[in-house]
Formats: sequence, C-alpha cells, structure tokens
Amino acid sequence: MTHSVENPLILIDGSSYLYRAYYAYPNLTTHSNFPTGAMYGVLNMLRSLLTKHQHSYVAVVFDAHGKTFRDELFVEYKSHRPSMPDDLQVQIQPLYKMIKYIGLPLLVVPGVEADDVIGTLALEAEKSGHSVLISTDDKDMAQLVTSKINLIHSLNNRIIGPQEVVEKYGITPELMIDFLALVGDPSDNIPGVPGIGKKSAQVLLQRLGGIRKIYSNLDKLIFLALRGSKNIISKLEKHKDMAFLSYQLATIRTNLTLSLSSSQLLYSEPVIPNLIELLKKYEFNKLVSDLKNQKWWKWHQKVKFTIIVDTIEQVLEDKLETIKTLEFSKYLTILDKVTFITWVKILQNKKHFSFYINTDSLEVFQANIIGLSFSVQKGQAIYLPILNNDKQEPSELNGFEVLRILKPVLEDPTIVKIGKNLKFYCGVLKRYNIKLQGICFDVLLESYVLESIGHCYDIYTLAKRWLNYDLAIWTKINKKNIDSRILNWFPMQVKNDRVAMIYADVILQLHFEMWKQLNTTKGPKYIFEEVDMPLIPVLLRIEQAGVLIDRDLLCQYSKEISYRVENLEKEAYKLAGEPFNLSSPKQIQMILFEKHGIKPIKKTSTGNLSTNEAVLSQLSPYFPLANIILEYRGLIKLQSSYINKLLRMIHLESERIHTSYHQIVTVTGRLSSSNPNLQNIPVRNYTGRRIRQAFIAPNGYCIMSADYSQIELRIMAHFSQDSQLLLDFSTEQDVHCVTAAEIFGVKLKEVTKDQRRRAKEINFGLIYGMSAFGLAHRLHIGVREAKRYMDCYFERYPGVLKYMRNTCKKAAEQGYVSTLNGRRLYLPDINSKNGVRRQAAERAAINAPLQGTAADIIKRTMISIDQWLLTQNTPLFRMIIQVHDELVFEVKNYAIKDSSIKICTLMEKVIKLDVPLRVDIGVGANWDQAH
Repeated sequence: MTHSVENPLILIDGSSYLYRAYYAYPNLTTHSNFPTGAMYGVLNMLRSLLTKHQHSYVAVVFDAHGKTFRDELFVEYKSHRPSMPDDLQVQIQPLYKMIKYIGLPLLVVPGVEADDVIGTLALEAEKSGHSVLISTDDKDMAQLVTSKINLIHSLNNRIIGPQEVVEKYGITPELMIDFLALVGDPSDNIPGVPGIGKKSAQVLLQRLGGIRKIYSNLDKLIFLALRGSKNIISKLEKHKDMAFLSYQLATIRTNLTLSLSSSQLLYSEPVIPNLIELLKKYEFNKLVSDLKNQKWWKWHQKVKFTIIVDTIEQVLEDKLETIKTLEFSKYLTILDKVTFITWVKILQNKKHFSFYINTDSLEVFQANIIGLSFSVQKGQAIYLPILNNDKQEPSELNGFEVLRILKPVLEDPTIVKIGKNLKFYCGVLKRYNIKLQGICFDVLLESYVLESIGHCYDIYTLAKRWLNYDLAIWTKINKKNIDSRILNWFPMQVKNDRVAMIYADVILQLHFEMWKQLNTTKGPKYIFEEVDMPLIPVLLRIEQAGVLIDRDLLCQYSKEISYRVENLEKEAYKLAGEPFNLSSPKQIQMILFEKHGIKPIKKTSTGNLSTNEAVLSQLSPYFPLANIILEYRGLIKLQSSYINKLLRMIHLESERIHTSYHQIVTVTGRLSSSNPNLQNIPVRNYTGRRIRQAFIAPNGYCIMSADYSQIELRIMAHFSQDSQLLLDFSTEQDVHCVTAAEIFGVKLKEVTKDQRRRAKEINFGLIYGMSAFGLAHRLHIGVREAKRYMDCYFERYPGVLKYMRNTCKKAAEQGYVSTLNGRRLYLPDINSKNGVRRQAAERAAINAPLQGTAADIIKRTMISIDQWLLTQNTPLFRMIIQVHDELVFEVKNYAIKDSSIKICTLMEKVIKLDVPLRVDIGVGANWDQAH
C-alpha cells in the first residue's frame, strides 16, 4: 500500500450523498419524465470533493438493500423512517453504473451498513500507518476520528479532526459511542436514555468516562453538581438495558471481512464511451460537455487514459445512425447569379420557408449580415454569402445586391416565415432597410409555449429534444477530422455556410414537429398565435425607441456616491481602529469577530463566519460599524451595477438606452429585460428613485406611466368568484383598507397607513401561497398572530380559500395550471413525495395562474396599443418601457389629456373580467416623477 498522509485513502459515504442530493438539489427530470436530480447531485458532490482532494485511493460506499444485524438487535431500528421514495429508488442503479464508469471503486455489502464498511477500511488503513479522509455528514462517524482518520463534511468539504469533534460535541471521539448511547439518535431511532440531554451527557462523560464507568459509579453522581442528579440517577438505573442496547446500535463495526482491502481501492481507467452514453441518456449535457472538453475532475490527469472527443472512432461507434438519419443531401452554397435568381423565384413561389441569418455580432444595433440560409423542405437548404471572404470560392454576387433582390420576398406578408429568434432577425434586417413580414412561426416560442419549465431553447437542445438529432458532430467536425472510412457519409465540409444551412433545415423540421402538438392544444395555440408571436414586432419597436438618459445627472449621482463612500471608509477605519477593505468579507470577519469579539451569528457553506447582509442587519442596531459596512456595500453595488453600467449602455448616436426584452425566460409568461435589466431598479427607496430620475423625456415631451392597479387581486376575484371580493372591487373599495378594517377590527375610515401596509402584505402574500410562518416573518409578528390574520382573511373571503384548494387539487391531477387565456404552467413537483418541493409547487400552482394571466393581459395591451399607434399618421405618444404591470410612454406635452384617456381605455378594455380593470396614470419630466 502506497498512499500516505499527502495521498490518503478517501472513503465516501454514498448513502449520505444520495439523500442529501435528493433533498437539496432541484427535482430534475428528463424529457421522458425520468427523475435525475439525485444522480446529478451526487455526481456534482463527488466532483467537488475529488477536485479539491486529488488522491489515488478512493471508494464510494452505499448501504445495501435489506435488513442488517442492527435490525435483529432492535426491531424498531430506523423503523420510523419512510421507505425510499420511488423517484429516488429508480436512480440508484444508473448512478452505480456512472460511478463505475468514472473509475471509482464501488462497495455495497449486504447485512451491514455503509458505516461499517467505511469503519473497517479506515481502521485497516490506519493500522498500516496511513491517513484516511471520510466524506459524510453522519455524526455517528465521529467515533472513527483519530489523528490519522479525519472526516470531511459532505456539504462544505470542511475537515473534522479530533479537536473539531471536541469543539462540536464537547467530548473526545473515543466517547462518541457513549454519547450516542446516552442521548440517542432520533435519525436512526436509537433510543438512548430517555430524559438525558446533551449537556448532562457531556458532564457525565467528561467527569466519569464511558457508560460502563458511569454505571460503575452511579453513587458518585450526587457529587457532580449536576442539576437534578437524583432524577438522572433514577433514569440511568431504569433504562440501563436501553443504554447498553443503544451502545451496540451506535457502534460502527470495524472488523468486517471484505472482498477488497484498502490497498486495492485505486482509481481504474474510466470507461469514457459508456459514461458519455449514460450521461446523455439522462440529459446531463453540461457534464458531457465538461468531459469532452477535459474539464472533468483534475485527478483524471493522474490516470492514464484517452478521451475521444468527436473523432472518427466516436463517430463510427456512436454517431453513424445519426449521420444516416439526417441525410443532408441537397445543400448548396450559391455563388453565381443564375442559380441565385432561380432560387429567388423558388422562394417567391413557396407558401413558406425557414431561414437563418449568420451575423458577426449578437448586438442588434451592431450586427452585420455575413450570410443567409433558406430551407423549403427537409434535407434541402441554400446559403447566400453577403460578406464573402473565401478566396478559394469567390462569389459573383454582390452582398447588397443580394439583399436588394431578396427584399420583396422577405417583405411579402403572404409568404410564411419560420425562424429562430425572429425579433433579432427583424432588427438586423431593418438596418438594411428591409421590413421582415409574414413572421408566423418562431421555433423558440413554439417550444416555450409547449414547455416553459426546465428546458434550454438553444438549437442544439431543441434538435435533440424534438428530432433526436445531435448537431454537435455537424458543427464541430471539419475535414481534418474526417477519415476515409466515413468520408462518404459526409455530404459537405462543415464551415460557416454549412452550419447555417443545417440550422435553416433543422428550424424547418423543428417547426413541423412542434406544430403537430401545438396545433392540437387550444389554449397554448391561442397564446402562441394571438399573444406571443404578435408581440415580437411590438417589442422590437419598444427596444429601438429606447429611453432618453440624463448622462449628467447619473455622473453627478456617481460623484455623490464616491464622496459618501470615502467618508464611510474614514468612519469605518476610526471605529475599527485600523484601515481595512470594506469589500473584503475576510477582513470584515477579522475586524468584527476576532478583533472586536462580536459573537458570530452564522457560518457560510465553507465554514467561514458569515458577514452577509442578513448577518450585518442583525448586528447593525448594536454595532455602528456593521451599519456602515451595510451602507458602503449598498452604495458600491448601486454605483457599479446600476449607475456606471447605465452610463456605459447609452448609445453614442441616440443618447438613449435600448434594453432587450425576452419572452422565453420566465415560467409564467412575464417578460424579462437585459442590458439593462429595468425590472431590478428599486422602486420605492431613495436610491432607486434617483436612478429613475435619469430616465427623462426629450424636449416637447413628458414621461407617462400607466400601471395596472392591484391586477393580480382582481384576477383572483375573477378566478375565485368570491362574492365579497367581487363586491369590493365592483364598488371601487380600497381592498387593502377593507382587509385592514376586517382584520384589525377598526372602522374603514380609521385604518392607519401601517395597518393598510400590513393588509397589503396579507392580500398579496396569500395569493402567493404564503404560509402563516412566512407571513409572520414578513410582518415581524408571531406565527400565532399571523395565523389569526389568515383565518380572519379567509372568513371574509371563503371563495379565495376554496379556489386555492381546488387549484392545488386540479394541478395534482393534470400536472399543470392554466392562465385565463390558456397558457400552461407546468408543475413537475406537484406530486413529489418530497414535502418541501411539493409545497413549493402548490404555492406556485396558486399564484402562477394569477401572475401568468396578468402577464398575458399586459402583452395583449401592448399589442392593442401598438396596433392603434400604427393607424395614426402622427402618433401622440410611443411606448418606451415595460416593467411587470407598468407601461411607460413618451407623450407630447400638448397631448397629455388625450393620450392618458386613450391609454387608459385600451388598457382597461383589453379583456373582460368579472371585476373592472383599473389603471393608475402618472406624468412627469422623468420616470420617477411619473411613477
């Protein structure tokens, strides 16, 4: 045996990993709904551990199925534990295979537990003079700790040696079994001695030693100054048999006869093809990518093996069927005028075609067209180079002439266009004075409407999901990789033009495959055709309009922040007694907890003392330094994440910011924005308001904000049909005040601002499925009082409670909930046996139809307003921002009244609910004043 202190034996408690992964990681599933979360979690935990500790000797040990000797000792041993969930059980065998293919020794020994196998191997290695690391979060393992056997916590990889055991449990590792024998272990149903707590056990063990010595000296307990000594003696005497039984149950066996010794636990050579096949089967695409790019565990560098990535052998063994299936036999890069004109006529005479634009940038305002590819049927595609730099294949075509001739085809609204990210295509073509029309199908939106949860929308994932194509081989293999054995299978050399043609062809096939399903589902089809697709040109116009920014105001605010930051640093240095980096958690930790002796509140996942916002907020009322650090952090974040970022994003020519809106990010259908993310700008605090002041109107215009009032509560009234809630809204009552009056037992006119604020938290909290505990936390009150508020609320609005219960029940039956117009919001955890996940899914089931319906309404409103604006010769206003339930406009100063009436009318009449929709209008010189 050759492992040493520098290269110890690592023993991994696989069962501990398995359960932690199952409960801690998301409930992932494949497209066929096979659960994969536990497998994925274990692989990542193994990766984390073995990246940090790169050693040659290792084993992963799992509990075997069936009873062990402990069950014979005590029938109730672990009897309280529920049986392994079915969705975890089915993941075990595939996980075993993955671990073996990785090259890690795997041990599963019947009749004993993983702890016993680990204990036997650990002591054997120690007797041979070698060190051991045991990765687990099982406290029973602390009994194995010695100077050469240490634990590694499976969550944070923190090393636990003898000293750490003493610090944590108050006793040495040698007494850990005795400790468990006294206090028991609820997780394993080890009874211990009823009535003996941790403190009493620690004193007994520290003063007298193990339980044998304790029972030999019961008469001395009276002199130990233990509170209730007589009572403790009585309990020990009464439950002596239970104490010694518990000792046996808690003792890890270290003398098993195993088929392998610790010296044989070496990494073996990974079986890469089998591992890749298995990872792909369960859709662990990131792990496959890392493996192919040799970003797998660093210890693989110490093991002699070769990873074959997209080579001839891999194609021959794994991809031959894919190559045969794709049959890309009619691909053509057009370089001559006669062929080009012929194909233009073909496109003109087609009812539909798919296309793909190859650009040199993903920024719509900077992107230049390199080429365009078109497909009119499966397996057929053409490519038209616009910027052709290929000296070996010179083109007769002039790029701008190509676009001029294509312009009527692209602008023809009678020819159906199929694409991917059509909003980007529209924006790029607009730079070339081409108005793309006939945009009927975007495969990203088709996929999103069908499956909005847990899926990527890149073309590789969509092709794999819907067509079972692996596009990686086509986009990565070039001529140098191709061997004569398979050259005949390749119809082309894969270059930019070929990749673009593949994309156009696949986009066409994706549409036809997805449309089969979408065309048969009434609700999703309506959402796709009447909401999400028509919104594309609307969003493009909003993006290109942008919003004017006051650069000077932002610069001034940035200077004010810099000045304040300097003063905060000086104050902090004075309070700390020395200079330090206010942005360094490590230095803050040293100043607060070491130098000033402040009691730590919590630790990070890596075992360090936490100095996060929650910790500093708790300390700030008592320690001014914590408050200064909090303010400092907030200002630095504000300056870097908002002010400076906004300044960098101001377009040089327009002096405006042009954010990007995304339709396929959220699961509820809400829009999101980026560069910048306008939804993250604070609304109510001073700093957020200062930033919004920089969003200004140009000369002759004002900013108008139109915000739906309490839209989700109104939708709740419509869905729940609660008579009282319908009445409150129909009679234009302030629902928050009405709720406050009911809950706090005061007259409506006597409701205070604070009471209304609390009622607002209750109204919105409950439609988000908030529990009494959550409400108590939100309102800073006791759980019992929060429960009373909830009971009072549901007494007034019993229909709301009925809706919530019925919605959860229906979601459990069909696996999804729907918005008013039929958008489906899938809930994969709604029937999970994991209570935490199931409850989270139930909360989502309650809120998702409300938030999703609100999202659909604001989208339909945007479409309605945009259509009206297109009919106007000289529009009085234009949309420039959308955030949640709010639309922001630039309005001509002389048209404020007419514009507000028109906007209100369009927004309030866009859909008919059983309660009226209401819109709040605000006007000002900037966004803050208007909001």
